[in-house]
Parts: sequence; structure tokens; C-alpha cells
Amino acid sequence: MALNIPEYYKEVSLRLSRVLDTVGLGEDIRWQKINMWIQTQKMKSVTFGSARFLGSQAEATTTPGLQSDIDTISPLAVTVIQNLESWVPEVPNLLVVGDENTPPGYVKLQGVRLYLPQPIFNKNSDIYKVDRHGLSVICHDNHLFKHAFADEHHGPANTTICFSTGVSVDYVQALRLHTWPYHATGWITRNRCHNWPSKQTINLTQQTGAILVPVGHKHSPEKHLEWRISISFGEKLLVWQFNSTQYKCYILLKIINKSFIKPIVGNDVLSSYHCKTCIFYLIESTPTDIWQTDNLLLCLDLCLRLLYNWTEAETCPNYFIPEENMFQCKVYGHVQGWLLCVLRNLLSQEGRYLARISCDNIGEKLVRTCQCPLMELEIENCDVGAVMWVSVLYQLIAVDDLICQPRTLNRLITSHVLGLEIKTVLWKCCCSIIGSKLASKCLSSESPDQQGLDMAQELLLLGSSSDVASGKLKLAAFYLVLDNLDLAEDVLNEIHANYTYKISNMSGQDLQVKLNENLPISQIISQCVAFPVIYEPSEIKCIHKALIPEMFRTAGLDKRDPDEIYLNNLVRIDPKVYLHFLKFLCYYRQNKTSHKNVALENMIFAIEHELDYFKDSDLNLLAYCLRQEGKLMNAFNVLCKSMKQKEKHNAAKWQIATLINVAFRFLRGGQ
Repeated sequence: MALNIPEYYKEVSLRLSRVLDTVGLGEDIRWQKINMWIQTQKMKSVTFGSARFLGSQAEATTTPGLQSDIDTISPLAVTVIQNLESWVPEVPNLLVVGDENTPPGYVKLQGVRLYLPQPIFNKNSDIYKVDRHGLSVICHDNHLFKHAFADEHHGPANTTICFSTGVSVDYVQALRLHTWPYHATGWITRNRCHNWPSKQTINLTQQTGAILVPVGHKHSPEKHLEWRISISFGEKLLVWQFNSTQYKCYILLKIINKSFIKPIVGNDVLSSYHCKTCIFYLIESTPTDIWQTDNLLLCLDLCLRLLYNWTEAETCPNYFIPEENMFQCKVYGHVQGWLLCVLRNLLSQEGRYLARISCDNIGEKLVRTCQCPLMELEIENCDVGAVMWVSVLYQLIAVDDLICQPRTLNRLITSHVLGLEIKTVLWKCCCSIIGSKLASKCLSSESPDQQGLDMAQELLLLGSSSDVASGKLKLAAFYLVLDNLDLAEDVLNEIHANYTYKISNMSGQDLQVKLNENLPISQIISQCVAFPVIYEPSEIKCIHKALIPEMFRTAGLDKRDPDEIYLNNLVRIDPKVYLHFLKFLCYYRQNKTSHKNVALENMIFAIEHELDYFKDSDLNLLAYCLRQEGKLMNAFNVLCKSMKQKEKHNAAKWQIATLINVAFRFLRGGQ
């Protein structure tokens, strides 16, 4: 696939590389850090014996702003073997075993006798447990794998604080496998088109063996018996082989993850190890001459694109054991949607997000050094990327239960990644969402709380200026539910008069003209951007009954994946279609026939000619209007079109069933 590379990429790459040198990522500083950790390792070995430093600090792939922990592995004095032929007499031996139910990348360990190369069978005890196949294997949920001096636990690691530096130190007690794990044999033999890593590096990596960490697969019924294979020593060796561009690209990827991805999707989704895996695969699959200083920004885009493809497929293959999917039980449902939104947004900005990196002041330093299209605007000034960020974040907060989870709202609004103008727009969007939820809650009771409804109206009014349409449309729908037709009509006419239809990817010339005028970003969004209208089931009392089936599209289906069901039951409507639908309802109740017919014609035109991402839902609304007009056959044809748009989870089935029921009653009456 050919890449459309902006002209400024090479110039920005060179300047970005120099900026990274100033925060300690130059080659001279890099190798000084590596040598320092090698010497520290030698000195510590006198006191701590076989303890080894690993992770970002030992690889020198961190900056002060990333605040990486110090990772320390303490291998236990046990010989781990992969077959009985390797048995060592008179010392503790553990045999690596597994079965078809052991997740890829994990093993079990069976004890071996001291004087005979035979497995030990020991009934359930503190150390040994019998697995589902009757094997007596080591259980790591016991006192042998706990650090008494640790301050806290981070997964398999025990954490304490270094008094001299204040840096967090993670200690992991593990088992050392001195031979290459047979699970990763494919990594040694697989074909490589671009000679990375070299044969010499592959041989050296193979000699590092692996470590077995006392942690099982998160969703395995035998996770307390499983040990994760970690080739950390080999990874450190490979990272040391990075050239300057590969090294900086990897650290930039971690900085982007911390600055833009984690504030949105959370800390437990995309880790530094996923970033490392991404860079390993990309270096192996691309020509060496791409990894040059003036291609740094291009290489960063390739990394983000690979992460996007993995997210779309819900698969991140382990670099050494590709059968292990590191996205399993992490990236799915709404988390997958959020991550796709953020990655798509970053890719579409073509590097502009770099100006907003606060970590180590990289963005500010880059702005000062660059005189190119990337940096024509100041960090907090409006650009296309900032508008797109608002669009993405609006859709994220619109599918989260902010009343039940206020921390999500707080995380978005207070995020240091966002400028003041963007926070203002998000605050208005949140007002609409919370106002609609509050109104629905009040209307659900037998005697509606008027004070609560007044507060909900205030919130909806505050949120009505968030963008061109979505906030005002929610306000108009609220008035229709209260049967306040005059206020609803006034709001709808105001929207119609000011409507400038721009779907939220924002790449049109009109938007660019506004940006060049240096207007506040909140003003640009209120004039040029129309967010999709999103309702969730907690807003059911604030919508017309025609939309209620959209909230029950997954009724009767398997409920093992609540996230997927929740997302499928969200109502998403094109704002222009929803505008004409609400006008149709308003004029229908007011008996304004000519106005009602115009609204219906405009609705049909919008569905047929406008760019529409929610066509199935919009067609269902049109079918409802046709039913109200007595045009049952036309309504049926529209519903059939909706089913062609989306076969599964389509609320058209509810309306089709209703039409069949109407036709059946008509036939019975005719008899």
C-alpha cells in the first residue's frame, strides 16, 4: 500500500531527533546508561548473587518524564529442564510440562526426584497441586514466591522504593531456564526478508534462554499452576541492537502511549511491552534503509498503523511465541472501539499531535525549533487534529455511564493532554449527556420530580452550544417528551437555520478556512462540527418511542459479552436525519401538514444523498414516519433496505414484526 507522505515529514524528523537528543536520547548518553547498568549489575552481583536488572532502565529506553520502574529478576536456585535427558542428579530439578489446555506462552512445572530422572507425584500440598490431568505440578500461590520486604504487589512483582533515588523497584522471583524454550523454536527458524536480527544476534539471543515468571493466564482455570515464559534477556539484547532511529522511535511510541492513549483507554490496555513487540515486528518486516533519521516520523506512523491493525483484529502476537495473543481479554468490546478511535485520530493528524506532548517538554521544544506546516499553530491553538480529538472524546464520554462512573469524566476533563478550549467543549458535551440521563431518571418515577427536571433542562441548555446540532437536538427531544411543542419548534428552527453539515472527521476546506482565521476552537466546533447523536439505555425516557427498539437490538442473544451487548444497544443517529425526524414529529402533533411533508421529504433526501454512518437506524426512523402516514408498503420496503445495510443487531426486525401483525389483523378483519 502506497503511503501519502507529507513533504514536511523529513524536516520534522530531523528536528524531532535533535529534540530527543536534548532529553538524553542521543547515542553517547544511551551507551553511557547501558554501560552504567552493566557495571551496576556487576557490583550488585556481589551482594545479591544472581539478581539481574531488566526492563526499560536496563535497556536505557526511558526518559525522566516516563518515570520507569527498575525491574529486578531474582532467579531461584533450581535447575529447570525441558526433558528428562537434561536431568542433573542431586540438585532440585523442575521439568517443563504442558498440555493442549495450557495457554500459548505458559507452561507448568513438575518436580523431579533427586536421585532418579523420574517425576515426583505428590498429592495436594502447599507447594504441589494435582492438575486436571493428574500431574503433580508446582503451585506458585505459596510462601516461596513472596517478598517479605516488599511495600506492595504489582502482578508477579513485589515493589519497594529505593531510599537513595525515590525510584520504584520491582522485584520478581522467577525460575531461570538456561536453554531456549521449545515453544519459541519457530522464532529461530522463521524466514526473515531483511536480515534483522542477524544470524549472530539470533545465536546470542538463543543462548540467553528464558525465565519463568510465577503468573498464569488471566482467564485460565489453572492460572495458579501456570508459569509465563519471558525472554527478557533476549529482548534486552535485541533492544541494544537498535540503531538510533529505531531506539528513538520505540521511546516515542511509549511516550505517545502515556500521553494520548492511556488517559483515554486506561493504564491496563496498551503496555510498554505491546510497544516493544510492535517495534520488533516492524523492524523485522521492513527494509533497513527505512530506519534513517529523516524517516523518524514515517517510522512512527508505521508503528501506529501496525498497532491499529492489531487492534482491529483483536490480536497482538507475542514476538517470540506468535501463538500467544497478548490482546486476549484486554482489547475487545468498547475498549477496542476506544483504542481504534484514538489510534485512527493520531494517524489522521500526520504528526501534529507531537506539538502537544508535555512529557519532558518535547512538544514545546519541537514548536520552538520547527518552522514548517506542522507547527504553524501554537500548542493550545486550534488545528484539525484538535477538532478531531474533541470528536473522538465526545463519542467516548457519550458511551460511558458518567453518573455511575464520575472518574471517567474527571479523567477526560482534567487530562493534561487537552487544551483549555477542548476541555470547554467536552464540558458542554458532558452537560448534555448528564442532563438527558437526569431527565430520564426523573421521568421514570410515577410522580416526576419537577426540581430535577428543571436542573436537567439547565444542563441541556448549557450543553446545547457544544456543536452545531447534537446538544440542541437532545434539548429539542426533551421538549417533545414534555409535549412543549412551541419550545421544541423554536430549537429545531434554530438548528435548521445554522446547520453546516460536517461529519466529525473534519477534513473539508471550509473548516480549514475557519482554522486559518485563528478563531477559538470552541467557536469553530459550534459553527462547523455536527457530532452524531448518541443515546444509551439510561436515557430511554428522553427519546421518542420510535427509537426505543434501537436499545433492544440484542434481546434474546447470548449475554456472555456484556460490553458488546451494551455497545450494540446504543442509539446512534445522523444529526441531519434526526433533525428532520424531530421536525416531522413536532409538525405531526401540531397538525401542520405542509410543514410535516417538507420535513419528511428532507429526511428522505438526507438519507439518500448525505454521507451517513448510521444508515440502518436512520432508515428505521424513516419507516416509522411512513407508518404514521399510513404508507405501510413503503415502510416495509424501507425496512428491507435497512436489513441489507445491517443484518445482525438491527431494530428493523421489531418494526417488521409490527407491520406483519397489522397486516394479519387487517386480513382477519376482512374475513
